[in-house]
Amino acid sequence: MAKISPEEIAHIREQADIVEIIGDYIPLTMRGKNYFGVCPFHQDHSPSMSVSREKQMYKCFSCGAAGNVFKFVSEYENISFIEAVAKVAAKIGISLNISANYKPVSKFAKEYEIMNLATLFYQNNLNTEFGLTAREYLHDRGITDEMIQEFQIGLSFQGNQLRDFLEKKGILKTKMLELGLVNQKNQEYNDVFNERILFPIQDASGQVVAYTGRVYEKDKIPKYLNSRETFLFRKGNILFNYHRAKEAIRLLKNVVLVEGNMDAIRMYVCGFKNTIALMGTSMTKEQIELLKKLHVPVTLMFDNDEAGKLATITNGNLLKNAGVEVLVIRLTNEKDPDEYILKRGVEVMQDTLKHPVSYLEFLYEALKENKDLTDATALASYVKSVLASLENADPITVDVVLNKLVQEFNLSYEVLKSELKEPKTTETIEVKPIVKAKKNRYQISVEHLLYAMMNDVKYIKMYQSKLGYFKEENYRKIANEIIYYAENKKEMSFADFLTYVELSPLKQEMNTIITSIKDDEIDDTSIADYIYNIKQIMWEDEVQKLKQEQKKLSDMNEKERIGNKIVELMKKIQEMKIERSVK
Repeated sequence: MAKISPEEIAHIREQADIVEIIGDYIPLTMRGKNYFGVCPFHQDHSPSMSVSREKQMYKCFSCGAAGNVFKFVSEYENISFIEAVAKVAAKIGISLNISANYKPVSKFAKEYEIMNLATLFYQNNLNTEFGLTAREYLHDRGITDEMIQEFQIGLSFQGNQLRDFLEKKGILKTKMLELGLVNQKNQEYNDVFNERILFPIQDASGQVVAYTGRVYEKDKIPKYLNSRETFLFRKGNILFNYHRAKEAIRLLKNVVLVEGNMDAIRMYVCGFKNTIALMGTSMTKEQIELLKKLHVPVTLMFDNDEAGKLATITNGNLLKNAGVEVLVIRLTNEKDPDEYILKRGVEVMQDTLKHPVSYLEFLYEALKENKDLTDATALASYVKSVLASLENADPITVDVVLNKLVQEFNLSYEVLKSELKEPKTTETIEVKPIVKAKKNRYQISVEHLLYAMMNDVKYIKMYQSKLGYFKEENYRKIANEIIYYAENKKEMSFADFLTYVELSPLKQEMNTIITSIKDDEIDDTSIADYIYNIKQIMWEDEVQKLKQEQKKLSDMNEKERIGNKIVELMKKIQEMKIERSVK
């Protein structure tokens, strides 16, 4: 598979108009020479993201999100950097010799390959004559050969056939154990799955990380068996079918969230390709973050039973309090989406999906169930629950709900409004503001200098001629990366350097600097001041270090030598102060 060269990436970036590309995702308004829009990477209520056509970059003045066109598409669509490059190229009509399923090399590449081998082994089992009973079971349940192929459904036989197969491939049983493919008991390694139909579970990038095994003979228990958690598989981090559905979700601007894998499979192959499954009923913070990154409303369509209703209330509340727009569909008569489609048909499901209700509307109706609202105590309890649900709601929603309560139950608007200030009782996700660690004068100066070096070769030259090094290894590494890039490119384009950052092992460290510095803080005078601060602090620190060293010495000659160094450094510091005061 061909890889994209740095030159190709740079060419695509130069041809792509960042204003037009970002403008396809969020509305932008011109203000001065830049464009501004509501930042999609935090709960922004006023336009705080600036997009510069001149610099070909974006930056949010509130949350610090920053980058070039590829970084925006990658973060907005929650796809890899390389996928974002391919997507931007397609938008501007450039054809790339790269697979849409290209995945960067992972440190777990070997482990993913083992899981892929296991998946192919299980798939082959299902296609043999010994898999006939399992295939007939799947067909009887309306699972077509197309579904089997699309979702890589497989079959495990009795015994330890997977273990023996992988062992012949040179894979250690201890590695199989790490990946959850075998169990260990009394020094024996045995296949986890026996005589079960297997549904692979993939992570957000489409790599198989685990399996759900379902029995197909009635006397087998338990009905479902899931892989145990491993370093590749954390159930709370996974949303089933996420990797397949995300493109349809972007196009349809909505995601349908169901409970079970089979519901998601049925929905997907019937054309509802924006469907993913929760893999359980209790949503984790990691799953909520995955959903937030989609930047679309979430439609909850859980099972039509009491447990499904409670899961809708719980998870809807969690999503609402995380700033996600939540819609709800409650199916009638049939148990779940899979059964609903099989018994009622695709067209009925299409119509059903067109008529969701808001989460709050669903909640208020659910709270009324089995309550006699003519009773004062029951009514008071209901009203308090409604008010509690308005935590984090926008002012318009609050006003609409309060007015509905006033009209329906003849209550006082003022009293209801005042009760909103009371402590809330609903379960919420605690959202703590991001508190940045306070940086000292030295750190501030170094990071401003490094940011300036990323923007212009003249600041690299200032660093080399007037400073030359930083005392901390991490800062030295970043400086060396910047210099290496500039020397190889013979220039310093910040927009192209942002691409280099995304592929660098120092990505996190450099992005921390990029997101914390404002462009208007960079000019020749301020950078000269930062260099002065760095030199002064490094020399003063060296003086203190030498004084401590001198105290420990007993040799008078050595003490004198250290003393001379101290005097020399103190003289340099004083001369630099005088020079700066003259300027």
